[in-house]
Amino acid sequence: MLHRGERAVQLRAGVTAGHRGSAAVGAAVPPVAAEFLSRQRLVVIAAADGTGAPWAGALTGPPGFITAPGDRTVVADGLPGAGDPLAGAFDTGRDIGILAIEPSTRRRMRVNGRARREGARLVVHTEQVYANCPKYIQTRTYADAAPARSGTARVTGELTADQRRWIAGADTFFVATRVAGLGADASHRGGNPGFVTVSGARRLTWPDYRGNSMYMTLGNLELEPRCGLLFLDWESGHTLHLTGRARVDWDPGRAAAVPGAQRLIDFDVERVVQITGGLPQRWSFGAYSRHNPA
Repeated sequence: MLHRGERAVQLRAGVTAGHRGSAAVGAAVPPVAAEFLSRQRLVVIAAADGTGAPWAGALTGPPGFITAPGDRTVVADGLPGAGDPLAGAFDTGRDIGILAIEPSTRRRMRVNGRARREGARLVVHTEQVYANCPKYIQTRTYADAAPARSGTARVTGELTADQRRWIAGADTFFVATRVAGLGADASHRGGNPGFVTVSGARRLTWPDYRGNSMYMTLGNLELEPRCGLLFLDWESGHTLHLTGRARVDWDPGRAAAVPGAQRLIDFDVERVVQITGGLPQRWSFGAYSRHNPA
């Protein structure tokens, strides 16, 4: 069933097809999805910490580290590591959103449900499983595994100058949202470098481009403005985790000034965690998506 946040956003955006969004999503993992998961080296996860603040993070491993042993179960052979804002979060059952992304083919799928740590593994009981379109995904090729993450984390309440430059040059980031009683979700955002703008040490803005009109991320933000962002340094392996509050600006005049934007999202930073070597993989850039606005 479409939740009220998604319905509100679809109505405001002029989308009347009620079958889109959560209403069209099943809970079972089809065989083709299980096979896709088994090939992946990287998944992004979304969850809230003990204070309710959402964070996005990454789990990595060789092909096969993600499996679907049952049609309602997904297992990851790995947990958030030292310094990660979600380290230890799954010692108790918790809402989780998972985005499995294959940059080389621009394929992605999302798995949402409840997760709990079992030993060194993360076991997920699925509630939503669905594929996404390939728009705005830049191609990247897995290069090699890097040394294990150092776990060195720098925690601040605002962005440093280097972090602002990192974000301003990014072509990809990930969004974590969660609504109590409705679950968590991890989603992808992509564009040409510069599509995320930085205003000072605590404000980011990005455009919402035309997608599949599901509005699951914006629907969650309609009900709960807290969200988390993840930026990856694909070459060095550093990770940048942000949590804060987002607001969707529906002013068509403001959106018209940004190529391809249907609306803009402003994000106010509340906490920043940068982890040295947080991504123990290296990926080489291929090409920008042809769908990226100039």
